[in-house]
Amino acid sequence: MDLSNEFWNASTEELKQGYMKSEQHFTCLLCGEQTEKGMVYPFEGKYYEAERFLRIHIEQTHQSVFDYLIKMDRKLTGLTEHQKNLLQLFYKGKSDKEIQDELNIGSTSTIRHHRFTLKEKERQAKTFLAIMELLKEKDEYAPAFVPVHKTATMIDDRYNITIEEQEQILDKFIQDEKLTKFPPKEKQRLIVLRSIANKLTAEYLYTEKELNNELEAFYHDYVLIRRYLIEYGLLDRKADGSQYWVKK
Repeated sequence: MDLSNEFWNASTEELKQGYMKSEQHFTCLLCGEQTEKGMVYPFEGKYYEAERFLRIHIEQTHQSVFDYLIKMDRKLTGLTEHQKNLLQLFYKGKSDKEIQDELNIGSTSTIRHHRFTLKEKERQAKTFLAIMELLKEKDEYAPAFVPVHKTATMIDDRYNITIEEQEQILDKFIQDEKLTKFPPKEKQRLIVLRSIANKLTAEYLYTEKELNNELEAFYHDYVLIRRYLIEYGLLDRKADGSQYWVKK
C-alpha cells in the first residue's frame, strides 16, 4: 500500500480520525497499521473490536492525530513554527493570558490577533480546496502527480513528478530488481530511492548489518544509498547507528 497516496487522498473526516475504512480493514493513515474487521484485539487485559483498537493504537503510538499533523514539514502544512506553537497551546486549552505568559509575547490582544489570522487561514484553505475540487472535475489535461511522501525533509521541484515520468525513470535505472547506476539528477534519485524504500520492511528495526545486506542487493554502494535514504526522509536511525527503520 502506498501510504502517502492514501493519506493525501483521504477525506477531511478520515484525516481528523487518523484512519480509513475499507471492506476488510481499518488502516492507520499515519503509519499503515491495519486491523481486520470482525476481529478482536487485546490491550491491557481487555479486548476491543477492530475500529476501537485502531483508535487506541493512534493514541498509544502517535499521541493524537493533531500532534502528528502539527509536526509535519512546513511545506506540507503551510504553518510557521510560531503558528505551530500557538496551535499546540490552543489545542491544550490554554487561555490567551496563559499563552502570553508562556511565550512571553505582546499582550492578550496579540494572541487574539493570531487567533483571527489562523481563522482567516482556515477560510482561505476551505475556499482553495473547493476551487481545486471543482477544477479537478473540469481539467481533463491535468497530469497525475506522485504524492509527496509525508516524511519528506525538504520539498522542492524534485517532487514535481508525474506517474508517467516515474515509470520511465524506474525503467531506465532499475533492471531485474537492481539499480544499474546511481542517478545523476535529484528528481531521478528521489524516484529511485522511494522505490528502494518501498521494498524494505515497514515497522522493522534493522541492525546496520541487516540494512547493508538489504541495500547491497539493490546496489553495490549500499553506504551511498543508506545516506541518501536518510537525507530524503525515507529512513531514520538511532544516533549511534545501531538501528534503522523505514519512516512512514
